[in-house]
Amino acid sequence: MSGEKRALIFGASGVSGWAMVNEILGDYPKQGIWGGVVALTNRPLSLEQSQWPRDSRLSIVSGVDILAGSQQDLENTLKARVHEIGSITHMIYLAYKAQADVQAELKDAVEMFQRATIAVDRLSSALEFVVLQTGAKHYGCHLLHDRPAIMKPPLSEKLPRLPSPHAENLFYNPQIDWLTQFAADKRWGWADTRPDIIIGFVPNQNFYSLGTVIGIYLSLRREIDGEGAECPFPGTEASWKALSIDSSSDMIARQTLHVATTTPWKNRKGEAFNVADERNPRRWSEKWPVFCEYFGLKGVKLPEDNPVEVRKYIRDNIETWNKMEQKYGLQTGHADNPRIFPGFEYFLLTQFDTDRQYDMSKMYDEAGFKEERSPRVAWGGVWDRMRKANIIPSEFK
Repeated sequence: MSGEKRALIFGASGVSGWAMVNEILGDYPKQGIWGGVVALTNRPLSLEQSQWPRDSRLSIVSGVDILAGSQQDLENTLKARVHEIGSITHMIYLAYKAQADVQAELKDAVEMFQRATIAVDRLSSALEFVVLQTGAKHYGCHLLHDRPAIMKPPLSEKLPRLPSPHAENLFYNPQIDWLTQFAADKRWGWADTRPDIIIGFVPNQNFYSLGTVIGIYLSLRREIDGEGAECPFPGTEASWKALSIDSSSDMIARQTLHVATTTPWKNRKGEAFNVADERNPRRWSEKWPVFCEYFGLKGVKLPEDNPVEVRKYIRDNIETWNKMEQKYGLQTGHADNPRIFPGFEYFLLTQFDTDRQYDMSKMYDEAGFKEERSPRVAWGGVWDRMRKANIIPSEFK
């Protein structure tokens, strides 16, 4: 039957969630497969803010706190507010609550996922597939030079789990262990998807989006220094040369939906998939000049390391940005905010200075996914959307 599948996206206003909703509304992976999508968010989000297309299949449900009240309270909330809850076929869990306290973050992450999954399983007799998005912490990438020696790139889904003592701080493992047990006798399948750093568009001030930050930073550099100015890479020689594969939110969504709707993967329980844009890795030395060119700048690597720190540059020039908001009619509040996690740009641009490329053979060779995207297409798509949403200038004057 055409349009028989309905998706419920937890964390729909985040970087991954926005693209997942957008791709479903774009009828990926084929025309007529999706009859509806529910975009579930904690923070308020209007259709105008979202930048999603007007589509009768879309329901935006904001203000749902997964941890509020009891399990029954959550189920009552979903029944009352998600009118399609009984016909949900695909639950895609992308929600995340960042916290400075690692153990508190772990506790909440596990409880949130458990409560959400139990609720949807109880409320929808149509459920076919559950997606849990995890990430590169499986491979210890966040540990930088302390990454265990067994985690050698290219990083494959076949690698063993991160060993102790690092495993105790990783909430992916208890989430997956619980889901393995809970889903053992269920009728639905499930998969664990693993992006690296996620590159994507967010409409409502997500402060963990590197694509957003770089777009704002390079727009500010262009405004201050002018067309054709040199723009130094804000990292080290090692990070300039390190190999990785970008995980753009569009491609994460497409690869996830491919797995979730394709035989035999849609019928399996507990498959893990690396999700990223290409088969082969790249370096910042390839990408930075291309990104700067998008903004009319010349990307270079200066002899000294870390010639500028991105967040400091933005804050040092925030008055110029405020004037740019007036000059170009931009949305306010995107360039800087106290909610930004301290140092995350420095961590991603500078301290990620070892090879961490994924092995993408499972997605491309086994699961049969075909599409690849260059960094220019992936990151440029983010900045095109930011321009359309008036987050950064469409042109400079």
